[in-house]
Amino acid sequence: MKRSGFTMIELIFVIVILGILAAVAIPKLAATRDDAKIAKGASEVATVVSDIGAYYTAQGVNGQWGDMTNVGLKLSGGTSDASSTNSTTAAFYVDSTGAECISFTMTATDGNLTVVDGGGTTSVCTGIQSAAADLKLVHQFGGSSVKW
Repeated sequence: MKRSGFTMIELIFVIVILGILAAVAIPKLAATRDDAKIAKGASEVATVVSDIGAYYTAQGVNGQWGDMTNVGLKLSGGTSDASSTNSTTAAFYVDSTGAECISFTMTATDGNLTVVDGGGTTSVCTGIQSAAADLKLVHQFGGSSVKW
């Protein structure tokens, strides 16, 4: 009488092959997750600049961070929500060490927005900083430097 099925050796080979595939795939998935955080962060930095420019253009003055943009910002040097105050400096993406990836400083009187690196050194922070490199400068939304 012949029985059909897999031998123990065949099952062990399949398990070993699946283990090798998992060992290769898991680090790739972790890197993909970081890449997604970096892409989202760079997009949100661009959104903050665009939102603040639109707000200043419409209102003629800068307001509270939470009124100008829906992107989650934190007050520099703290963890409180930036929507509750008229602070001129806010941070984007405060990492697990408390370091800021990107720092925004606004001038209420002339509509300038300065975007600089916040000092964060995690892989996600450095990725966001390099992805948003073309946005790290002084944006002038009003004042005498605007030409028509």
